[in-house]
Amino acid sequence: MTSIERLSSETIAAIENAIGPQQEYVLLHRPYLPPNAWKYTKECLDTGWVSSAGSFVTRFEEKLAKATGCQRAVATVNGTAALEVCFHITGVREGDEVICPSLSFVATANAISHCQAVPHFVDVSESRLSICPDALRSRLSKVAKSGADGTVNRETGRRISAICLMHCFGHPGELDDIVEICKKYDIPFIEDAAESLGSYYQGKHTGRFGKVSAVSFNGNKIITTGGGGAILTDDHELADRAKHLTTTAKVPHKWEFRHDEIAWNFRMPNVNAALGAAQLEVLPKLLNAKRELAGLYAEQFSQVDGVQMLAEPADCRSNHWLNCLMLDPNHGSARDSLLESLNRAGYQCRPVWQPMHQLDMYSGCPRGPVDQTESISRRAINIPSSADLAPGWLAEAAE
Repeated sequence: MTSIERLSSETIAAIENAIGPQQEYVLLHRPYLPPNAWKYTKECLDTGWVSSAGSFVTRFEEKLAKATGCQRAVATVNGTAALEVCFHITGVREGDEVICPSLSFVATANAISHCQAVPHFVDVSESRLSICPDALRSRLSKVAKSGADGTVNRETGRRISAICLMHCFGHPGELDDIVEICKKYDIPFIEDAAESLGSYYQGKHTGRFGKVSAVSFNGNKIITTGGGGAILTDDHELADRAKHLTTTAKVPHKWEFRHDEIAWNFRMPNVNAALGAAQLEVLPKLLNAKRELAGLYAEQFSQVDGVQMLAEPADCRSNHWLNCLMLDPNHGSARDSLLESLNRAGYQCRPVWQPMHQLDMYSGCPRGPVDQTESISRRAINIPSSADLAPGWLAEAAE
């Protein structure tokens, strides 16, 4: 048996030992729709309130704010839209640069580009897969200078108008260090918290460390509204601004259609919010089940040479959205063979995203050294992570 065959066999066995035998193809992450999801959706259909006006949008925003500890939540059609509005309301303008990780879903860079700004990529840390503070410090010390309008990239002449950290797979980034760096250079900090609903950094929910943040409720997230996202903030003025811009900048009036600026129609529909409101009611149960599953995986993979689980940082409580295997550097060439074996065995697994700087449309963007990003992209594999794969899920869901 070759080393790749051995690794494939042991990885498949570890997954099966953790979740037990399965009768059908195991998806990477499937949603759990509790009974109230049917009830609330039926209410939308029975009453006809299925579009962006309706009580469930407000209910969802209030429940989300409470669940995260934020003062305000503004629901949107998807997480990319939420992030684009975050950039806009914090001052990102055409021709600016926004520093972000290259190791991220493409939505992070796309949201920057939709603001007619330019992504500026920095490296990530292997322990968290989010922006590495040392890499950020090094990059800013090389290119940043003070200008009349804030911090400027001396190499391009463009203003650096934001730093955006993405919490990868639900593991919080190194927030204290990143916030400190942002303050030093007077650059607004924005969190791409798309994957981190239910994750905490030193006891505080992610998404509450910058001016604003964006979360996602896509079909494979901790909770889903089909498509959907939200803007989180403790700043009521910014929340009001976000709501105004995401609802076509319509000025309130009994019947007139008056709009006072160019804006977006980004409001989440009521029927989608109904799904989200129902799932927020069971969010603690979902998080408990995913924590159990992550623990079982960690136990099993501790016995497999050549691979290790991406661990929860010591100062955090992660939501364990997607469990991630990291192949040892000398096993990186086995990734594709391992993915083929896992999917053939009935387990939907996937690699991490292709780094943004390797995509044609972003290959010319400014960047610092991204060695860690490129290494991780060759070695990371996500494995099935649905809450209902945890052995204790049936008891958890029944309570």
